[in-house]
Amino acid sequence: MLGLDDPRLDTSQGEELPLDVYRRDFRERQWTIDGQDSWKLERGQHFREPGFTSWEAFARGDWDESLRLIEEERDYLREFSQEVEDHRITLYRVRVVEEPITPYLQWELHLLRLRAECGERIRVVGPEHLADLERSEPLPEILTLGDSTTYRIRYTDQGILDGAVRFTDAGITTRCRALTRDLYDAGEDLGSYFAREVAHLPPPQPE
Repeated sequence: MLGLDDPRLDTSQGEELPLDVYRRDFRERQWTIDGQDSWKLERGQHFREPGFTSWEAFARGDWDESLRLIEEERDYLREFSQEVEDHRITLYRVRVVEEPITPYLQWELHLLRLRAECGERIRVVGPEHLADLERSEPLPEILTLGDSTTYRIRYTDQGILDGAVRFTDAGITTRCRALTRDLYDAGEDLGSYFAREVAHLPPPQPE
């Protein structure tokens, strides 16, 4: 497997993309992988998402409103999923969850449940699945598109999305996809995990 300290994820081998460039690059590339897969690995337990109205409601302590605003995403996610299906693309995501579940992650798991209901294939793994991969430091957030594009997603110290490093070497993408697939195969379906570990939780306190 490919760990964070593996030189094949050395950022010097990729191209650093500022946030606006990363977003534009991703939008342009995501519909060019017809008939292929996209794999995402989410490792961090604390993020901030200013500009996303549901997260902003959560951050100010209005849990009911944050859940209502998540539900308002359903029509958009259905349309997006139909476009994904039209392009014969399959979306996979592995979400690492440490317990006790952080307030941010409790919020995000509600959003991910909706994404799963709309077609994304999402599984949960615990940190024990990463023990052999994180001997020096945590794994990064990784996103692959098709056979030859990998993004190592970057965040500020405050946990705000800050761009990415893009790799276009097919070998790097193959290895990152294999890592994420191995974790996916070892994971639990988000639906069953959510029902057992998340659904009963009281509203979280903002971080």
